[in-house]
Amino acid sequence: MTSTRLEQGILNTIFHECRQCGTCCRKYRKIALREEEVPFIEKMGGHVGVDLNMKAIFEKGLEEASREARASGKMYMIHPDDKGCVFLMRLNGQYRCKIYNYRPKTCRGFRCNMADDSFLSLFGSDATSLLGQDSFGQPVDRKSR
Repeated sequence: MTSTRLEQGILNTIFHECRQCGTCCRKYRKIALREEEVPFIEKMGGHVGVDLNMKAIFEKGLEEASREARASGKMYMIHPDDKGCVFLMRLNGQYRCKIYNYRPKTCRGFRCNMADDSFLSLFGSDATSLLGQDSFGQPVDRKSR
């Protein structure tokens, strides 16, 4: 019981409330989507694609690598430039999400720790690791926050 409280206390010092700085929405180039989220993101003007990397393209060719990526079922909201998410808007010096109430689960699971470069070095550029799970894949208890 004490260890759970300690872990939650540590989490509360690491994760902060959103500061509306927009860093998370500008830094991550791809956001994992659930299958049911894809049509909405596309309808709203988001860029949806599969995860292709140069190694797979080099080894298998573009057509085969694309086919395998699609067959995996993993879809991503892609931010094709350095401006970040297409749903991010700046208003009165703060960043806001245009689809906040309908944002993808990955975005909902993000816990702000000021998303600086040290955070990126821990998690990399793929935000799928930001779904509210610890390093062992166990859900982080958010109810006691």
